[in-house]
Amino acid sequence: MASSSLILLSLTILVTSSLLLIPTVTAQSAPAPGPSGPINITAILEKSSQYNFFIRLLNQTQAGDQINNQLNNSHEGMTVFAPTDNAFNNLPSGALNNLTEQQHVQLVQYHICPKYYSLDSLLTVSNPVRTQATGQDGGVFGLYFTGQANQLNVSTGIVDVPIYNALRKDFPLAVYQVDRVLLPKEFYEAKAPAASPPSGRSGAAADSGDARAPATGNPAGNGSGKMNVGLGFISGIWLFCMGLLI
Repeated sequence: MASSSLILLSLTILVTSSLLLIPTVTAQSAPAPGPSGPINITAILEKSSQYNFFIRLLNQTQAGDQINNQLNNSHEGMTVFAPTDNAFNNLPSGALNNLTEQQHVQLVQYHICPKYYSLDSLLTVSNPVRTQATGQDGGVFGLYFTGQANQLNVSTGIVDVPIYNALRKDFPLAVYQVDRVLLPKEFYEAKAPAASPPSGRSGAAADSGDARAPATGNPAGNGSGKMNVGLGFISGIWLFCMGLLI
């Protein structure tokens, strides 16, 4: 009887110990979630082999570093439209070579919106949508979005292309593939020449002439007229007297 009780007690202790050890083993075997590292636009594009040209432009213009810095210090997020290598290869001959260094920077910035947009939000956004190039050289440099349901198009005014593939769609960064380079219409619009200011003397003369109202009478002219009338009256009396004497 005593041995049976001892065996039962031993089994109870063994089972209890096993139950206590199970959570501990499970907790130790579960991997701890690693800290999320900073977002890098170049690393995202490098996962595919078809954005080499755009990556090179991001590095040359330092726009890639600006994106990474702003993403890690902004609550608005960002949206990037990444042209494929085929998109650059299909550009007209000399399209990029004819651009100035400043326009190269503007071209890259034109593909970046300083705010996070999901595909659904782009369907209802107010056009034009602001880009990183907006306001430069007095230009709008905005993007225009149209579409419905699963079809979304982005337009620059001279280039229109559908958006199908999202390389990344989680806040704070959305990256969408475009199969054409988004050329801003501001690059091809003729700028009106600045009007030359009028010369000081002619301008002053014109201003003074416009400011003065035409004179309705000349005081000096009125006095002269009265004097002429008086002399005529005296001359008439003198002639009349001379006639009587004769």
